[in-house]
Amino acid sequence: MTQENFEYIEFPDGMFGFEESTRFLPMMIEEGSDAVLLLQNMENEELSFIVMNPFMLCEEYDPILSDEDYAKLGTRKQEELSFYVICVVKDSIEESTVNLKCPIVVNVVTRQARQVILESKEYKFRHFLKEFKKEEA
Repeated sequence: MTQENFEYIEFPDGMFGFEESTRFLPMMIEEGSDAVLLLQNMENEELSFIVMNPFMLCEEYDPILSDEDYAKLGTRKQEELSFYVICVVKDSIEESTVNLKCPIVVNVVTRQARQVILESKEYKFRHFLKEFKKEEA
């Protein structure tokens, strides 16, 4: 799939710390997979984020959104929502972290997105990727 096939997503409220940056282009790292994406800002080419599909890391991930989050996303239908978490990449992949506390939620129908803060105490701002290693069978 080429980059022209992608549509940008819009964060009406921006992302935490980047409130003025509202339009991002999600680009697949591996063709046909949303496991890892580069989220490139369309207003500032120097601003981008690596995001990951949290369900690929942790099948038990269970983000519960507030009524306000659902209202701002324009839907309560789970099949219309995609979740991504920001990854901070370190020199060692095992030392890299993901933020399960503040996922990015995208309404795939409207392309509207919102970064939310989950109430759950189970999720932290920094989970090491090494926490999610799959056990070999």
